[in-house]
Amino acid sequence: MKCLVTGCAGFIGSNLVDRLLKDGHDVIGIDNFSTGQLNFIKEAKKNNHFEFIEIDLLNIEGLKKYFKNIETVFHLAANADVRFGLNNPGKDLEQNTIATFNVLEAMRCNEVKKIIFTSTGSIYGESTLIPTPENAPFPIQTSLYGASKLACEGLISSYCEGYDFQSWIYRFVSILGERYTHGHVFDFYGQLRKNPSELFVLGNGKQRKSYLHIQDCMDAIFLSLTLSKEKINIFNLGFNDYCEVNDSIKWICEHLKLDPEIKYSGGE
Repeated sequence: MKCLVTGCAGFIGSNLVDRLLKDGHDVIGIDNFSTGQLNFIKEAKKNNHFEFIEIDLLNIEGLKKYFKNIETVFHLAANADVRFGLNNPGKDLEQNTIATFNVLEAMRCNEVKKIIFTSTGSIYGESTLIPTPENAPFPIQTSLYGASKLACEGLISSYCEGYDFQSWIYRFVSILGERYTHGHVFDFYGQLRKNPSELFVLGNGKQRKSYLHIQDCMDAIFLSLTLSKEKINIFNLGFNDYCEVNDSIKWICEHLKLDPEIKYSGGE
Protein backbone atom coordinates (compact mmCIF):
# COMPACT_ATOMS: atom_id res chain seq x y z
CA MET A 1 0.00 0.00 0.00
CA LYS A 2 1.20 3.50 -0.82
CA CYS A 3 0.18 5.90 1.95
CA LEU A 4 0.54 9.53 2.83
CA VAL A 5 0.88 10.64 6.46
CA THR A 6 0.34 14.28 7.43
CA GLY A 7 1.98 15.35 10.68
CA CYS A 8 4.53 12.57 10.18
CA ALA A 9 7.13 14.15 12.49
CA GLY A 10 4.80 14.43 15.47
CA PHE A 11 4.40 12.14 18.47
CA ILE A 12 1.66 9.93 17.04
CA GLY A 13 2.52 10.52 13.38
CA SER A 14 6.13 9.35 13.68
CA ASN A 15 5.09 6.20 15.53
CA LEU A 16 2.55 5.55 12.79
CA VAL A 17 5.21 5.99 10.09
CA ASP A 18 7.45 3.48 11.87
CA ARG A 19 4.60 0.95 12.03
CA LEU A 20 3.70 1.41 8.34
CA LEU A 21 7.31 0.99 7.24
CA LYS A 22 7.71 -2.05 9.47
CA ASP A 23 4.68 -3.60 7.74
CA GLY A 24 6.26 -3.02 4.32
CA HIS A 25 4.24 -0.06 3.04
CA ASP A 26 5.50 2.85 0.94
CA VAL A 27 5.04 6.11 2.85
CA ILE A 28 5.11 9.79 1.92
CA GLY A 29 5.37 11.88 5.07
CA ILE A 30 4.35 15.54 5.25
CA ASP A 31 5.14 17.97 8.05
CA ASN A 32 5.90 21.69 8.48
CA PHE A 33 7.67 21.23 11.85
CA SER A 34 5.33 23.62 13.66
CA THR A 35 5.30 21.02 16.45
CA GLY A 36 6.94 17.96 14.87
CA GLN A 37 10.61 17.15 15.36
CA LEU A 38 13.10 16.07 12.72
CA ASN A 39 14.78 13.58 15.05
CA PHE A 40 11.46 11.67 15.34
CA ILE A 41 11.76 10.62 11.68
CA LYS A 42 15.54 10.25 11.61
CA GLU A 43 15.38 6.46 11.29
CA ALA A 44 12.46 6.57 8.85
CA LYS A 45 14.45 8.79 6.49
CA LYS A 46 17.03 6.01 6.16
CA ASN A 47 14.34 3.72 4.73
CA ASN A 48 14.05 3.62 0.93
CA HIS A 49 10.28 3.22 1.25
CA PHE A 50 9.92 6.61 2.96
CA GLU A 51 9.84 10.03 1.31
CA PHE A 52 9.65 13.18 3.39
CA ILE A 53 8.09 16.43 2.17
CA GLU A 54 8.30 19.63 4.20
CA ILE A 55 5.21 21.65 3.35
CA ASP A 56 2.39 23.47 5.12
CA LEU A 57 -1.09 22.01 4.60
CA LEU A 58 -2.42 25.53 4.07
CA ASN A 59 -0.50 25.56 0.77
CA ILE A 60 -3.25 23.80 -1.16
CA GLU A 61 -1.77 24.24 -4.65
CA GLY A 62 1.64 22.98 -3.58
CA LEU A 63 0.03 20.09 -1.73
CA LYS A 64 -2.00 18.46 -4.48
CA LYS A 65 0.85 16.90 -6.45
CA TYR A 66 1.99 14.75 -3.52
CA PHE A 67 -1.35 12.91 -3.42
CA LYS A 68 -0.90 11.41 -6.87
CA ASN A 69 -1.09 7.58 -6.85
CA ILE A 70 -1.75 7.51 -3.09
CA GLU A 71 -4.07 4.74 -1.88
CA THR A 72 -4.68 5.82 1.74
CA VAL A 73 -4.22 9.10 3.61
CA PHE A 74 -3.50 9.17 7.35
CA HIS A 75 -4.32 12.73 8.39
CA LEU A 76 -2.74 13.48 11.78
CA ALA A 77 -1.46 17.04 11.33
CA ALA A 78 -3.18 19.48 13.68
CA ASN A 79 -2.71 22.16 16.28
CA ALA A 80 -2.85 20.19 19.52
CA ASP A 81 -2.34 23.10 21.92
CA VAL A 82 -5.77 22.96 23.57
CA ARG A 83 -5.10 25.18 26.58
CA PHE A 84 -4.11 28.36 24.74
CA GLY A 85 -6.69 28.19 21.93
CA LEU A 86 -8.54 31.26 23.19
CA ASN A 87 -5.32 33.31 22.92
CA ASN A 88 -5.21 32.69 19.17
CA PRO A 89 -8.71 31.67 18.03
CA GLY A 90 -7.76 31.48 14.34
CA LYS A 91 -5.11 28.82 14.89
CA ASP A 92 -7.46 25.87 15.41
CA LEU A 93 -9.58 26.96 12.46
CA GLU A 94 -6.58 27.20 10.14
CA GLN A 95 -4.42 24.28 11.25
CA ASN A 96 -7.26 21.87 11.97
CA THR A 97 -10.38 22.66 9.94
CA ILE A 98 -8.98 24.45 6.86
CA ALA A 99 -5.98 22.13 6.72
CA THR A 100 -8.38 19.16 6.73
CA PHE A 101 -10.42 20.73 3.94
CA ASN A 102 -7.22 21.12 1.91
CA VAL A 103 -6.30 17.47 2.48
CA LEU A 104 -9.77 16.39 1.33
CA GLU A 105 -9.53 18.57 -1.76
CA ALA A 106 -6.07 17.21 -2.61
CA MET A 107 -7.55 13.72 -2.28
CA ARG A 108 -10.55 14.56 -4.46
CA CYS A 109 -8.36 16.06 -7.19
CA ASN A 110 -6.26 12.88 -7.25
CA GLU A 111 -9.14 10.41 -6.79
CA VAL A 112 -7.83 9.17 -3.44
CA LYS A 113 -10.76 7.61 -1.59
CA LYS A 114 -9.57 6.44 1.84
CA ILE A 115 -8.78 8.69 4.81
CA ILE A 116 -7.85 7.90 8.41
CA PHE A 117 -8.37 10.89 10.69
CA THR A 118 -7.27 11.44 14.27
CA SER A 119 -9.99 13.32 16.11
CA THR A 120 -10.32 13.72 19.88
CA GLY A 121 -12.47 12.77 22.84
CA SER A 122 -12.65 16.52 23.51
CA ILE A 123 -15.54 16.77 21.06
CA TYR A 124 -17.75 15.29 23.80
CA GLY A 125 -17.06 18.30 26.04
CA GLU A 126 -18.12 17.55 29.61
CA SER A 127 -19.96 14.34 28.79
CA THR A 128 -22.21 12.87 31.46
CA LEU A 129 -21.87 9.37 29.96
CA ILE A 130 -18.75 7.61 31.27
CA PRO A 131 -17.48 5.51 29.52
CA THR A 132 -18.60 7.54 26.52
CA PRO A 133 -20.02 5.63 23.53
CA GLU A 134 -19.55 6.78 19.93
CA ASN A 135 -23.24 7.67 19.67
CA ALA A 136 -23.27 9.84 22.80
CA PRO A 137 -24.98 13.23 22.34
CA PHE A 138 -22.63 16.16 21.85
CA PRO A 139 -22.93 18.73 24.63
CA ILE A 140 -21.83 22.35 24.36
CA GLN A 141 -18.25 22.49 23.07
CA THR A 142 -15.74 23.50 25.74
CA SER A 143 -12.70 24.27 23.56
CA LEU A 144 -11.93 25.72 20.14
CA TYR A 145 -9.76 22.66 19.58
CA GLY A 146 -12.67 20.27 20.12
CA ALA A 147 -14.97 22.42 17.99
CA SER A 148 -12.45 22.49 15.12
CA LYS A 149 -12.00 18.71 15.25
CA LEU A 150 -15.75 18.19 15.21
CA ALA A 151 -15.92 20.44 12.14
CA CYS A 152 -13.24 18.26 10.53
CA GLU A 153 -15.34 15.17 11.18
CA GLY A 154 -18.29 16.89 9.52
CA LEU A 155 -16.24 17.73 6.44
CA ILE A 156 -14.89 14.19 6.17
CA SER A 157 -18.37 12.68 6.53
CA SER A 158 -19.67 15.04 3.84
CA TYR A 159 -16.90 14.03 1.42
CA CYS A 160 -17.68 10.38 2.11
CA GLU A 161 -21.30 10.97 1.17
CA GLY A 162 -20.67 13.38 -1.68
CA TYR A 163 -17.56 11.91 -3.32
CA ASP A 164 -17.73 8.26 -2.26
CA PHE A 165 -14.80 8.49 0.16
CA GLN A 166 -14.31 5.96 2.95
CA SER A 167 -13.15 7.13 6.37
CA TRP A 168 -11.95 5.86 9.72
CA ILE A 169 -12.24 8.48 12.46
CA TYR A 170 -10.56 7.97 15.85
CA ARG A 171 -11.50 9.97 18.93
CA PHE A 172 -8.52 9.67 21.27
CA VAL A 173 -8.12 9.98 25.00
CA SER A 174 -4.69 11.10 26.28
CA ILE A 175 -1.99 9.14 24.48
CA LEU A 176 1.31 8.47 26.25
CA GLY A 177 4.53 6.75 25.22
CA GLU A 178 7.64 7.18 23.12
CA ARG A 179 8.10 10.75 21.77
CA TYR A 180 5.29 12.18 23.90
CA THR A 181 5.77 15.96 23.75
CA HIS A 182 2.80 17.74 25.30
CA GLY A 183 0.10 17.41 27.92
CA HIS A 184 -0.10 17.71 31.69
CA VAL A 185 2.25 14.78 32.45
CA PHE A 186 4.87 16.34 30.18
CA ASP A 187 4.28 19.72 31.86
CA PHE A 188 4.70 18.21 35.34
CA TYR A 189 8.07 16.79 34.37
CA GLY A 190 9.08 20.17 32.93
CA GLN A 191 8.07 22.04 36.07
CA LEU A 192 9.92 19.65 38.37
CA ARG A 193 13.10 19.84 36.33
CA LYS A 194 13.05 23.61 36.71
CA ASN A 195 12.07 23.54 40.39
CA PRO A 196 12.26 20.12 42.13
CA SER A 197 10.82 21.51 45.36
CA GLU A 198 7.50 22.85 44.06
CA LEU A 199 4.77 21.75 41.63
CA PHE A 200 1.84 23.94 40.61
CA VAL A 201 -1.33 22.08 39.58
CA LEU A 202 -4.41 23.52 37.89
CA GLY A 203 -7.58 22.45 39.67
CA ASN A 204 -7.76 20.38 42.86
CA GLY A 205 -5.85 17.29 41.68
CA LYS A 206 -8.95 15.11 41.72
CA GLN A 207 -9.63 15.45 38.00
CA ARG A 208 -9.69 12.05 36.31
CA LYS A 209 -7.88 11.14 33.11
CA SER A 210 -7.93 8.07 30.90
CA TYR A 211 -4.70 7.14 29.14
CA LEU A 212 -3.71 4.88 26.25
CA HIS A 213 -0.18 3.82 25.32
CA ILE A 214 0.94 4.82 21.83
CA GLN A 215 1.61 1.23 20.71
CA ASP A 216 -1.83 0.10 21.95
CA CYS A 217 -3.23 3.02 19.97
CA MET A 218 -1.43 1.79 16.84
CA ASP A 219 -2.72 -1.76 17.39
CA ALA A 220 -6.29 -0.50 17.70
CA ILE A 221 -6.04 1.58 14.53
CA PHE A 222 -4.73 -1.25 12.37
CA LEU A 223 -7.11 -3.82 13.83
CA SER A 224 -10.12 -1.62 13.08
CA LEU A 225 -8.86 -0.85 9.57
CA THR A 226 -8.83 -4.57 8.92
CA LEU A 227 -12.24 -5.35 10.40
CA SER A 228 -14.36 -2.23 9.74
CA LYS A 229 -15.53 -1.65 6.19
CA GLU A 230 -18.41 0.84 6.48
CA LYS A 231 -18.34 4.08 4.52
CA ILE A 232 -17.81 6.06 7.76
CA ASN A 233 -16.21 4.22 10.70
CA ILE A 234 -15.95 6.05 14.03
CA PHE A 235 -14.16 4.75 17.12
CA ASN A 236 -13.44 6.04 20.60
CA LEU A 237 -9.92 4.88 21.44
CA GLY A 238 -9.26 4.81 25.15
CA PHE A 239 -9.30 2.77 28.29
CA ASN A 240 -12.27 2.11 30.57
CA ASP A 241 -10.32 2.91 33.73
CA TYR A 242 -9.12 6.27 34.99
CA CYS A 243 -6.58 7.70 37.37
CA GLU A 244 -6.71 10.98 39.22
CA VAL A 245 -4.21 13.71 38.46
CA ASN A 246 -2.93 13.22 42.03
CA ASP A 247 -2.03 9.61 41.15
CA SER A 248 -0.08 10.82 38.11
CA ILE A 249 1.80 13.29 40.30
CA LYS A 250 2.59 10.59 42.86
CA TRP A 251 4.00 8.28 40.17
CA ILE A 252 6.11 11.06 38.62
CA CYS A 253 7.53 12.11 42.00
CA GLU A 254 8.38 8.51 42.87
CA HIS A 255 10.02 8.06 39.48
CA LEU A 256 12.11 11.22 39.92
CA LYS A 257 12.66 10.53 43.64
CA LEU A 258 11.31 13.94 44.60
CA ASP A 259 9.02 15.20 47.34
CA PRO A 260 7.88 18.66 46.17
CA GLU A 261 5.31 20.91 47.77
CA ILE A 262 2.12 20.58 45.72
CA LYS A 263 0.18 23.80 45.15
CA TYR A 264 -3.34 23.64 43.71
CA SER A 265 -5.18 26.43 41.97
CA GLY A 266 -8.55 25.18 43.25
CA GLY A 267 -11.73 24.27 41.40
CA GLU A 268 -12.55 21.17 39.39
